[in-house]
Order: sequence, then C-alpha cells, then structure tokens
Amino acid sequence: MSFLSRIMVLKSQAHFSAGVYNRFGGPSAGLAIEGSRKKKSGQAKSRVGLLILGFMGVYVIIGGRLVEYAMKDQEVVSSILPPDRLMASRPDILDRNGEVLATDIRTVSLFAEPNKIVDADEAVEKLSTVLPELDVRDTYKKLSVKTSHFAWLRRQLTPKQQSQILALGIPGIGFRPEKRRFYPGGSTAAHILGYVNIDNRGVAGMEKYIDDQGLADLASVGMTSDQPLEPVRLSIDLRVQNIVRDAVVNAVNNFQSKGAGAAVIDVHTGEVLAMASAPDFDPNEPQEGAKDGWLNRMTNGTFEMGSTFKTFSLAMALDTGKVKMTDSFDASKSIYIGGFTIHDFHGQRRWLTVPEIFQYSSNIGTARVIDIVGIDAQKDYLTKFGLLTKMQTELPEVKMPSQPRVWKKINSITISFGHGVSTTALQTGVAAAALVNGGKLIEPTFLPRTREQADEIATQVIKKTTSDEIRYLLDFNGYKGSGRVARVPGFAVGSKTGTADKVVNGRYSATLNFNSFIAAFPINDPKYAVITFCDEPKTGEKQYGGTISAGTAGPIAREIIRRAAPILGIEPKFGEGRSALLVSY
Repeated sequence: MSFLSRIMVLKSQAHFSAGVYNRFGGPSAGLAIEGSRKKKSGQAKSRVGLLILGFMGVYVIIGGRLVEYAMKDQEVVSSILPPDRLMASRPDILDRNGEVLATDIRTVSLFAEPNKIVDADEAVEKLSTVLPELDVRDTYKKLSVKTSHFAWLRRQLTPKQQSQILALGIPGIGFRPEKRRFYPGGSTAAHILGYVNIDNRGVAGMEKYIDDQGLADLASVGMTSDQPLEPVRLSIDLRVQNIVRDAVVNAVNNFQSKGAGAAVIDVHTGEVLAMASAPDFDPNEPQEGAKDGWLNRMTNGTFEMGSTFKTFSLAMALDTGKVKMTDSFDASKSIYIGGFTIHDFHGQRRWLTVPEIFQYSSNIGTARVIDIVGIDAQKDYLTKFGLLTKMQTELPEVKMPSQPRVWKKINSITISFGHGVSTTALQTGVAAAALVNGGKLIEPTFLPRTREQADEIATQVIKKTTSDEIRYLLDFNGYKGSGRVARVPGFAVGSKTGTADKVVNGRYSATLNFNSFIAAFPINDPKYAVITFCDEPKTGEKQYGGTISAGTAGPIAREIIRRAAPILGIEPKFGEGRSALLVSY
C-alpha cells in the first residue's frame, strides 16, 4: 500500500470513530454528521484531481517519447545531404548568342528505410516491375539490413517512374528531391561542355572548369543553394558548332576513320567558336561513350602534324631574314643523312622557289631551308609558336606535346616537315592563326573575349611582314596546290595539307596516316582559322588523292567553311578569279 493510500485509510478510520461516538449519544451529534458529509465530498474531489494528474503524467511521458523518437530518426537520416544541399544549383551554360547548352532540371531519387521494410523479397519484386534493370541481389541485400535506416536504391528517376513506384504502396520507400544536369543539344558540344557525375559535380570540360573556379568548394561546405546562379556564357556559336560536329562525324563514317576533329578559331581574339572530336558521347548519358568517346582528340591527344609544320618552318626562315621569298633551293635529288633518306612525295626533281616548296610540299626543299635557320632558332621559334609547351586554356583536358630529348640534325630536318614532334590539333590551329593575324600568338579561350582584351595578352611571335608572306603562301597553295580541295566559291581560302605516316611498333607505317589541314578565310583579311584532322582513314575523295590529307581532312574544312562562313558574317565575293592577295604579289 502506497504512502498516500495509508494516509487516506487512517483519515477514514478517524472520521468513522468520531461519527459513531456522536451518533450514539455524544455531544453535538448533528454537527458531527454534517461535518462527516463535507469531509467525504472533499475526499471525492481529491481522488478526481489525482486521477486527472495521473492521466496528464501519462500523456506527458508519451509525448516526450514521441519527440525523442523523432529527434533520433532525424539524426539517422542526416547522414545524407539535406534537401537544400541536394537541390543546389549549377549555373546554366550558354553559347555566345544566349542559347542554352546546359541547365538543371528537377528530379527525384529513390531511397529505402530498411528498418521499416516488412518483406524485402516482396519489395524487390515490386520494384523490379518498374525498374527492370534493378540489381535484384544488391537491392535485396540493402533492404535486409534491419539495423539500417537509409539506403539509396536509384538516383534520378523520371516522373513516370516515381508515379509507378508510388502506386506500388511499399512501406519504407521514399523519394528525395535532386537536380539533374540536362544538355539540350546532346552530343553537339560534348567535349567542350564535359559532363557531371551523379551528384551534379563537374567531371570534365567546362563543367569541371566551373567547379574549379570555386563552385565545388562552396558545395563541399554547404554554401550553395537551390537559387538560380548567374549563367556562364561561352565563346561557342551553337550554329557553327552543329556544322563542325556534323562534318567530323560524317568524316568518321564516310572515310571509315578511327577519329576526326575540327575547330574554328577567331584569329584576332583567340575565341574558339566551335570544336568537335569524334567519336564523342552524349553528356546526358556519359557512360555510354566510355570506350572511345571520352577522349577529346582535339586537346587531349597529341599527333605528328605532318606537312602543316612546313608553314611554321618557312615562317621562321622568312622571319629571320636568312631566307627570302625569291630564293631557290635544290630539290633535284634526295637527301641522305644518318642512315635515313629524305625524299619528296610529289617530287619535281629540280630547284624550287619558296612558294613552290610550299605548293609541292617538298620535304627536300624544307630540309634545305631549315638547315639555314639552324637547330637552336628552330626550337626557339616552335616554342614561341606554342607548339612545344602545354597549351593554356580553360579545358582541363590538355595534353603536353612531346619532342626529342636531344635535337640532332636529323631531328631538325624531320621536325621541319612534321615528323618527330607530336602536338595537339587545337594548338596547331592557334599557332596557324598567329601566322595570319599579323604575327600575334593568342592563347585560345572558350569564354568571350574582346579584341582589346586579346591584344593585352597577345605575344608578337613573327613580324607583320612575315605574316603577310605566309598569307600569300597559304593563298597560293589554296589556288594552285593541294589546298584547292578546300577552295569554296565566293570565299578566299588559304590552306595547307599535312599527311603524316603513323608510328606502329616503333616504325612508320606505309598504310596508316594521320591527316591534318589548316586554313584561314578570307585570306585577304583573315578573320577565322580552321584546323581539321582525320585519323587512319581507309577511304577518301579519290580525285584528291584518297586517304591522304587532301582527300580526307581537306573536305572536312571545305564543308565547314562552305556552311559556316555566311553564318559568321563573311560576305561572299564571286567572279574575282585570283584573290587580291595573289594579284598584289
């Protein structure tokens, strides 16, 4: 019996004794009876009060336990990112004209609370009806851990999948809001944009560049939000980008090549208006392109660029003043050096002027020229052209060029016509732009840049007079030499082909080529440079030599210029015959 109960019993016994005494003749019996009634009423009220207090105590205890359970459950779920972090935005990526290249869309991800799953087998079976590719064994394993309070089952569901899963009515299954990166153009600008991982973090391309500028650091400490961010505008022109990608994809298919690539560069600002490498991938589903498509062959692959290097060799020779446009060199017979034979593919077997060395792409003539320049000057000029150092630009995927550890005379000769140094296609195009824009090397950018901003960072690598002479050589070759393949009616195109034998097992192959092509237009007053390549083609345009550069890489440039020049605002001029530049010489 409790302490309070004993007190109540004792009080009752006392009242009972007093009542009996008064009733049976004790003094003031009536008053005693009335007092007894009042005491009983007070006892009843006390009991009711105690009962109410008891119920209130029970409810307080229950409420406290519910609050404790809720707080405990929140702590368990906090092992994943809270909704505001999951919904953190990435900035939209736009082209130079405001067209959307990448944006965020809202989505949901499926999770489970295994401790609340009643029947794991049934849950997995039901989920498989909506998600047939679900890993049944792995999912069952996750759902069977009853001590677990959270497990991801599938990230980024479609609205239809979410609706179907909700209709299954599985206890312990829920959804978390997320954002998914969406690329409206699919593969159009894959290697420029890059892609993001499942957590919406940049993995490659400009997506990774954006994260490297501070977005990833902010996200890691929870300082991002779901509010829209200021868009990032690129230098890319989506219209030209579509044309360039079409051209390189068609080259891979039509010429049965291992790969192809191209870029269009503003020669006065260094802006990349378009760049594509094939095979590529769809950044919406990047894993599907993992085998071949992830490699950006324009910036992250290095190749021997073949005879396009003759443009740089003649430029340095003319710039030193040791060689003049009117000079002639003996190309009547092959050169034998160090056990190697230097010969011409289109041998004329006579003395050639500088323009003719360029027109006939003479290895012998170029070797004679570079011998006058000297190894040290050659190496210095190639370094100034940016062909021996790692290219500086926003894209993270940039490979370092390779060169001989020790430059001997045989190395100097072969490098003069594009064998012995491997560099990226984009930096070759950038160096070519410097040869035609007045002699200023401007590092490439995928962000908008004005001409004034470009002039501030430009480096003068050759004299303007040398640049004028190179424009003449490119124009001359485009009119009379191998560059005729890219001559588009109405547009004055200057160009140079490059066909390099590929190295297989340490030796140059007689059947596998890496073909490159540089062009500038309009060559009288260049505004844009184009670089193209075709890797290991098995076929080509027969009228231009089949699998060599003129039959493969050249047609890519022709297609790009034909379709893109009007879009870029270049007004065609018909019926002029030879260009004004050729007439002036």
